[in-house]
Amino acid sequence: MQRLHGASFPDHCNATTYQDIQKPDAWASAASFLSVQAFICIGTVYWAIAATLYLSGTGALVLGALFALPSAYVLLTVVRMAFGAETDPANQ
Repeated sequence: MQRLHGASFPDHCNATTYQDIQKPDAWASAASFLSVQAFICIGTVYWAIAATLYLSGTGALVLGALFALPSAYVLLTVVRMAFGAETDPANQ
């Protein structure tokens, strides 16, 4: 099946085929990028709360433990979404 492309785009600029996207590096790259972004946001919220409450030592560790489970859930969700988006043939 031939894809429809704009007349101004050469063949080397067009999107990769579905078979190329199934490679692990495509979804792993998207997942790692999005996971880093989510981790930075979560870390910033943790830092803001710890600084506002003047937490240090044990208090900061307890707050970190409270953030650990939701953070792991968010990162796992991001990885699953990236994998689904990069391997879905409708998105190719």
